[in-house]
Amino acid sequence: MIDALKLLSRTPWEKLGVYLGFKKLGRRHVVVDAETLRKFITTRASHVSQTSLYGYLKTRAGTRFPELFEHPAMLESINIAKWHVWLACVSDLTVFTGAILCRSGALDGESIGKLMRGVAEEILGDTGIPPDAGVEFGEARNRYQERIHGVLWERLVDDDTMFTESPPALVHWAPIVDELKRMDEEIVLNSVRFRWIEVRRIARKLLDPASIAASVSGGGQQAGGG
Repeated sequence: MIDALKLLSRTPWEKLGVYLGFKKLGRRHVVVDAETLRKFITTRASHVSQTSLYGYLKTRAGTRFPELFEHPAMLESINIAKWHVWLACVSDLTVFTGAILCRSGALDGESIGKLMRGVAEEILGDTGIPPDAGVEFGEARNRYQERIHGVLWERLVDDDTMFTESPPALVHWAPIVDELKRMDEEIVLNSVRFRWIEVRRIARKLLDPASIAASVSGGGQQAGGG
């Protein structure tokens, strides 16, 4: 378990990075193949999930926020929440980036499906089943896979309609009493949607559909999955 005294000596965002196990976003590299696409999805999903969950907890806890790290039961709940919110963010961003690629015309729907299923498998393979993710995380992984396998890529549009999993995931998993979450629900849902606006802008800027298509058709680096 994390040393609470050492954790409390850090700034709030440093605490989040240590506790949630996420790294700071690096330089904005162009996405040119399956590997860089996977990294883009996981890092941006981490950013949205950590700022959303941690921000909500800090808002509700107020001056008592440091005390959250002193209670094992609360730490366990935050751990479970962090993984579920993260995976929901990964799910939404996987669909959104696939939609951008499909709408670009560089790849057809079948190729997009194969690519994105492979990316999803790589992400799940890297993550595994974290020991602190709770007993329901396996089911969440299955839902992510089922969603990606069931997407009709040609029917998607480049907007925010793909972000259906991450807002309710924060409401559901945040370790805050249900009465308060019912009061906060609309604000919390909108706060997550707002955090995706910049990520969507960056995705449109950094994804290079032509290069990704060339890497796929040319037999370059590509995540597995059929």
